[in-house]
Amino acid sequence: MPSQNIDPIFQLIKSLTPSEKRHFRLFTNRSGSSEDLKFLQLFDALDQQETLNEEKVLKQVPSIKKVQLANLKNNLYKHLLSSLRAFHAPQNLDIQLHEQLDYARVLYNKGFYQQSLKMLDKVKVTALEYELPHIALTAIDFEKLIESQYITRSLSGRAEDLTQEATAVSTHISQMHQLSNVALRLYGLYLKVGLARNQEDYEYITGFFHENLPVIEIRRAGFYEKLYYHQSHVWYYLMIQDFKNCYRYAQKWVDLFEEYPHMKERRSVLYIKGMHNLLNALYNLLYHSKFIKVLQQLEDFAADTSRRSNPNIDTLLFLYIYTNKMNGYFLEGNFTEGLKVIPGVLKNLEGFQAQLDPHRMLVFYYKIASLYFGSGDFKKAIEYLNKVIHHQNTSLREDLQCFARILNLIAHYEAGYDDDALDYQIRTVYHFLGKMDNQQQMQVEIFKFLRTVGNIAPYQLKDAFITLKEKLIAISEKPYERRPFLYLDIISWLESKIENIPVQEVMRRKAARLK
Repeated sequence: MPSQNIDPIFQLIKSLTPSEKRHFRLFTNRSGSSEDLKFLQLFDALDQQETLNEEKVLKQVPSIKKVQLANLKNNLYKHLLSSLRAFHAPQNLDIQLHEQLDYARVLYNKGFYQQSLKMLDKVKVTALEYELPHIALTAIDFEKLIESQYITRSLSGRAEDLTQEATAVSTHISQMHQLSNVALRLYGLYLKVGLARNQEDYEYITGFFHENLPVIEIRRAGFYEKLYYHQSHVWYYLMIQDFKNCYRYAQKWVDLFEEYPHMKERRSVLYIKGMHNLLNALYNLLYHSKFIKVLQQLEDFAADTSRRSNPNIDTLLFLYIYTNKMNGYFLEGNFTEGLKVIPGVLKNLEGFQAQLDPHRMLVFYYKIASLYFGSGDFKKAIEYLNKVIHHQNTSLREDLQCFARILNLIAHYEAGYDDDALDYQIRTVYHFLGKMDNQQQMQVEIFKFLRTVGNIAPYQLKDAFITLKEKLIAISEKPYERRPFLYLDIISWLESKIENIPVQEVMRRKAARLK
């Protein structure tokens, strides 16, 4: 059954690299106990399966009884995590520092207070150097505990130094949390509301932003304080559709990693996300030349063999590189050329299925459908739009579901489907729009047109397309009605119908003017 394949232990085993598997076997064989032998037998049995089948495991390893299986799986899971922790510790400074804190605790418990203090001081200095203030504060608190017992007979003034250090680090951490809370809540608001749809949305988002953003002295702020400060501004300006300022702060986000170059390696995920948000801002601004340069920077980072890699980073690099590659083809109007990336996208979607959430999958399907639509392959476009429309969780991205249905209706019209098929598509779009909380003028006008297009005489079609285009251009000039045009460039499609040329020819012409 499909649910079997989301078993945590099975997922973890199937994600392991050959090196991680080899390390685990060495890690487990240290004691040579019969219990460890069972772990390895269970591990090998699960590793050999493509889909989880516990009955087959019990037949393959007779020494494991059915009543033991649940406990053995739990213990195997813990052993795997311990092995992975040890394996990846050299590439993760925070794991190393936490380990040294544990050693300091052992030395303290043994009564070796000076040794413990020496180790804590090293942890503190390293943690502050690499912008890990939470770990530094833990080390300082431990130092205070030891010093407060008057055991070490430290130099006078030590208590004052520790107090000042604790106060300074605590202040930074407090600001970090305030700013990260704002960034996270704004991102949550973005996922819920999307872009501002009206003046009321704008006032609510702006009030929320200014009410919650703490006042900080940015020049004295640390790396994370600056990062969350820039993040908060990126989400805010994105939501109110101020794409120029969104670009400005996304650039500051990326520039921060040039100011702190070691953090590009230590916090690769945040760097990659910053690059993606910069690319997204450039795409919304139609700033093609800069978009291409930044995308190349991201691809160069992905191709760097010296950088640290793990499944999380690899998933994000796939997600953001291919998303923006497709956006690049949309900017250029090169839909047919863009079809070449689809096999690679589909292969990676299958490989990263466990790591990607349904929302990301739907966005990829919509973009693939848009490439096929722009290249004139309307039946393939319909195939991928149906993956969005018929997804089990239809509450995901109501806006995307709406545009998928409208594009699907247009694709049916372009593909020359009969009246019955078109009538069915019109009814489904009508039903979906009726359930939407917030219909926008662009969606309503397109639907009204498509509902009546079958009754328009062929010689009147061109005039009807021109009339709709003029209406939509007027709508697109309204500040809070621009959002739908980011998802569906219906005006270019109308121009292609009016001039009787392929839609990608219209897009290429626009791209040439932008360049």
